[in-house]
Amino acid sequence: SVLPDSLVLEIFLRLPHDAVLRVGLTCRQWLAVSRDEFLWRELFYNYYRIPRSVPRHPAAVSWYREFRRLFDCIPCVEVQTLREHTDQVLHLAFSHRGHRFSSCSKDCTVKLWDTERPDGNISMVHSSSMRQFNWGYTQFSQFNADDTLLLVSGVYLGPHHSSSGEIAVISLENYTLLSRVRNKPYDVFGCWLNETHLISGNLHWIGNMTSCSVLWLNKAFQDVESENVNVVKRLFKIQNVNASTIRTVMVAHCGRHDNPDLLLDYEAQSQARRQKGQQQHQPLLFDLGTSGSDEEDEEEEGGLEHVIQNRKVGHTELAIETHVAKMMGRAHTKAPDLIEPSEPGEGEDKTYLLFTTGSLTYSPHQIGIKLIKPDQMTTCGPVLGEERSSYEFFDSLDHVIDIHGHIIGMGLSPDHRYLYVNSRAWPAGCVISDPMSPPPIAEEIDLHVIDLKSLREERRSLRAHRAFTPNDECFFIFLDVSRDFVASGAEDKHGYIWDRHYNICLARLAHDDVVNSVAFSPADQELLLSASDDSTIKVWRSPRMVRLVQAPSRPLRPRSLLSSWLGRNKNSTSASSVNGNP
Repeated sequence: SVLPDSLVLEIFLRLPHDAVLRVGLTCRQWLAVSRDEFLWRELFYNYYRIPRSVPRHPAAVSWYREFRRLFDCIPCVEVQTLREHTDQVLHLAFSHRGHRFSSCSKDCTVKLWDTERPDGNISMVHSSSMRQFNWGYTQFSQFNADDTLLLVSGVYLGPHHSSSGEIAVISLENYTLLSRVRNKPYDVFGCWLNETHLISGNLHWIGNMTSCSVLWLNKAFQDVESENVNVVKRLFKIQNVNASTIRTVMVAHCGRHDNPDLLLDYEAQSQARRQKGQQQHQPLLFDLGTSGSDEEDEEEEGGLEHVIQNRKVGHTELAIETHVAKMMGRAHTKAPDLIEPSEPGEGEDKTYLLFTTGSLTYSPHQIGIKLIKPDQMTTCGPVLGEERSSYEFFDSLDHVIDIHGHIIGMGLSPDHRYLYVNSRAWPAGCVISDPMSPPPIAEEIDLHVIDLKSLREERRSLRAHRAFTPNDECFFIFLDVSRDFVASGAEDKHGYIWDRHYNICLARLAHDDVVNSVAFSPADQELLLSASDDSTIKVWRSPRMVRLVQAPSRPLRPRSLLSSWLGRNKNSTSASSVNGNP
C-alpha cells in the first residue's frame, strides 16, 4: 500500500537534505514530496542555523532553490593557483567588465590577468615593475570606470625612511605610464573619482600630534597643452588631532541607492516587494585610497613613524597641544554640509568621499564622510587657494561614524548602498587617556555594515575571521562585496565568504599564509580570487560552475545535475568548507 503524503513528509522531515534528495528518486510520489516547500524551509533553517525571524531572500523563487543557491553557487572550489609573483601578494582588483584583474605585491610589480580565455583558465597578460621609480612595493590598484586606465598605488622610498606613497596611472591600451602623483602617507592608497580624475592626498605635521590632511583632485593625463589648465585642485583640507590622519579614501555614488541590489533592512525588503520589481545593475567602482600632491615636502616624515618618535614627548605637553589645536580648529573650520538621510527620489546625484580617521588616537577608528559637490568633480575653476577665506582654514567632516575599534579594511557593495568595514574591537567601556597608547584590540575581526542611505550602522555585524598582530603593527585586510556575498581575508590563513542577506558564513578558503585580499568578479559572483603572503593568487569557482566547465558539450539533465550536487561533498578536492565547518 502507498503511504499517505503527510506520513512521507513526516519521515522526510527527520532526514538530512542529501538523504531527502536520494530517496526522492525512488518514485514519483516521493519525488513530489521531496520538493515540498515546507520541507525545504525546515531543512534550510536547520542546516544553515539561521534564526527563524530572518525571512527568505527577497529574490528567491523557492526554499529548495534557495538551499541549492547557498550550497552550490558559492565560489569555494579551488580551480587554479597563480604563482607568477615572487613575494607577498597584497591586493587584487577586477575591471568593471570582469575581463581583467590586477594584482599588487611586495615584489614591486603590478600584474594584469585575462579571465576570458576559451579554456577557462586565467593567464597573465602584462607585468610592470615599479622599482625604477624608487618604489618599495605596490600595494593597491583600481580600474577607472570605463576600464581604460589603471591606478596603481605604492610605497615610495624617500629620504629618512619617510612614509610617503606614490600613485601611478597606466594606460591599459599600451601599458604606458601616463602620470605619477605623490601620496602621503602611503596607507591612504588613492582612488578614482570618475573616469579621468583621481583623488590623492598630502599630510603636514603642525605639532607633535596635530596635522593637516589635504585631499587633492588630479587629472589622470598631466601632459596638458596649456599652462592655464589646472591638472590638480585642492578638494579638502582637514585638521587632525591626537596623532590621527586620514587614510583609505573611497568614493560612493549615492544615485545607485534608488534601485539597490539587496536591502538588509527586512521591513524595507517587504516594502520594496510591494513596489515595482528591482532592476539589475552593473557593479560600479570599488574604491579605496587617500592623500597626495606634487608639492610634497620630502624632508618631512609622517605617519606612524612620526607618532612613534613622539612617544617621548611628555603627557602634559601633548594634552596642551591637543586642547590648543581643538580651539584653533573650532575658530578656523568651515561649517559642515548637513547630510540628511535620503528620502525616496532624493539624492540621486550625491557623491560621498569616505575615509578612515580618528579623534582619540592614531589608530583609525572612525569613518569620515564628505559630500563632494558638482563643481569639485573637475580641476577646472579657481586656482589653488583662491576660493578660500582666511577665516575658513579647515574643512569640517560632514558626518562621522565611530566604529570603536581599529579599522583594517573597507569595501562598498556594488550598488554603493552599503559600506562594509573590517575592524578589531576595543574593550567595551574603555577610556583612551593617552593617544600614543591605543587600547588593546580583539583577535576577532568584526565586519560592520553601514547603510549609506540612512547613515547608520546596521546591527548585523559578521564575525568569523581572525587577526593576531598587535595594535601598533596592524595591517590592512582587504574585503570585497558582490550582489549576494561578502568576502574577506584573515590572518588565520583563510579567506571567508558570507551571505549578505542571511548573515552567515558559508565557506573558508585555505592558503598557506595570511590572506590579504579577495575579489569577486563583477561579471560573475561565482568567481572569486584570493591573494596571500604565500605569494600565490588562488582562483575559486562554485561547484555549479566547475560542473559546467567540465561538461560543456552536452546540457545537463536534471537527474545528472542532482547526482552531481549530491556527490559534491564526496568528490570535491576543495580546501574549503560549507557553513564554516571543516
